[in-house]
Amino acid sequence: MREFIVEADGGSRGNPGPAGYGALVADAATGETLAEAAEYIGVATNNVAEYRGLLAGLRAAHALDPGARVHVRMDSKLVVEQMSGRWKIKHPDMKPLAAEARGVFAPGQVTYEWIPRERNKHADRLANEAMDAGAKGGQWSPSASRAALDTPPEPAGPPGDATAGAARARAALAKSRPTESPAAGAGGGAGADSVVAAAEARAEAGGDAVRPTAPGSEARSADARGEEHPAAARSGGRSALAGGEERTAAAGGESRSAVTGGEALSVAAPSGGRPATVRSAEHPAVTGRAAGAAGRGEERAAPGERKQPSTPGWSAAPDMGAPATFVLLRHGETPLTPQKRFSGSGGTDPSLSDAGREQARRVAEALARRGTVQAIVASPLARTRETAGIVAARLGLDVAVDDGLRETDFGAWEGLTFGEVRDRHPDDLNAWLADPAARPTGGGESFTETAVRIEATREKLVAAYAGRTVLLVTHVTPIKTFVRLALGAPDQALFRMELSAASLSAVAYYADGNASVRLFNDTSHLRP
Repeated sequence: MREFIVEADGGSRGNPGPAGYGALVADAATGETLAEAAEYIGVATNNVAEYRGLLAGLRAAHALDPGARVHVRMDSKLVVEQMSGRWKIKHPDMKPLAAEARGVFAPGQVTYEWIPRERNKHADRLANEAMDAGAKGGQWSPSASRAALDTPPEPAGPPGDATAGAARARAALAKSRPTESPAAGAGGGAGADSVVAAAEARAEAGGDAVRPTAPGSEARSADARGEEHPAAARSGGRSALAGGEERTAAAGGESRSAVTGGEALSVAAPSGGRPATVRSAEHPAVTGRAAGAAGRGEERAAPGERKQPSTPGWSAAPDMGAPATFVLLRHGETPLTPQKRFSGSGGTDPSLSDAGREQARRVAEALARRGTVQAIVASPLARTRETAGIVAARLGLDVAVDDGLRETDFGAWEGLTFGEVRDRHPDDLNAWLADPAARPTGGGESFTETAVRIEATREKLVAAYAGRTVLLVTHVTPIKTFVRLALGAPDQALFRMELSAASLSAVAYYADGNASVRLFNDTSHLRP
């Protein structure tokens, strides 16, 4: 059975205003563009133009092979979530277009994926060409199109493939380096994308919204950022949790990218404000404030730090010694967990359920087999202290409590589901989804405030447990924040990581300030 990739986009210069769409069909195996479509559609909204682009792309794919499997990639969170059936379609202009799109192929043949805008450049250029043609009183012409020429080809690979991301990172680094070191390549490695694209999403409030764009580009819809737990890839890698184990000569260690929502979160971005030294243009997998210098082969040190000599490749980097390794354990299930209710530090403080206690016992056995944890620190909430106690009893360790590891306070949303919050407090929810500094209803804690707290806690614990492996028993938001800061990812990355109950993640912190994400959302110990 053939497989196609459909990429589509649409825009409106005015919302509503002069609008157009662009779409293409590519062979999923080779990446070859098989068909293009674009059209100026007159006055319309952003979202209507995006749906028209989707419809055109699906029809072009159907014309090539009605029996093919189709994977749609768009940078409109609204269209992707609505066509995936997770969000309701409220706008009357979009309902018939969505119904038409669903009818092009048989049910089950089409899947959808959100991608950041920079990965949708081909369709974006087609849409802009269509709007440019309309502004001149004409229509888009395939013979005059430069969209494919102006758009760098995507590397071959499945949607969100880490290899493809690494290829794009290498290409970007190559452009930024005017000359290549003679020794380069001997120790170079393929990192993930060096900067994570900031999510363009905003919450949908039943209609269209306007988002400013770069000069010369159409105003685009402000799509929703998604709920707390969208589908996200689980880490399949296994890394040793012991401090000093599985350490490479590079300061950043043997970093793996955390794949979330099909996107590779890079370990080459700044590590949440911790000063770091970037040693080599051939080491894209290190973190640090001087990430931009990596592409130029430069080295920068924070004030007061001793500047290290710049050396190409990984093998020449000095040994940083054993890092402080945080093994991040999310507590086991509570009665609220399976119901996906907000459960922060301002609610009823539930204890573990029977299922949660069994999960904690399985974690304890897995950590005992590894034999690497040297200390345990827990959040003060009941569910984390209970989880930590079960693990500590098995490992023969004491439990220290640190208030900095507590969950975010979700205010009046505590105990409610996402849908209940959306129905009762839609404006507050939209603001919270759009701005990390926004607080939940009732004066809870913003994600920005949580991040400041976690950064301070991280600095204190790194200093206290230098060279040791410590188990931190905590919650969803703190663990995601530790990972986000280590990756230098934007605040929106919190919405693109799935973290299961009783899962294990790990981050190592080196003496020069570099951070290495070793593990994310490992639940292998919970399987029978």
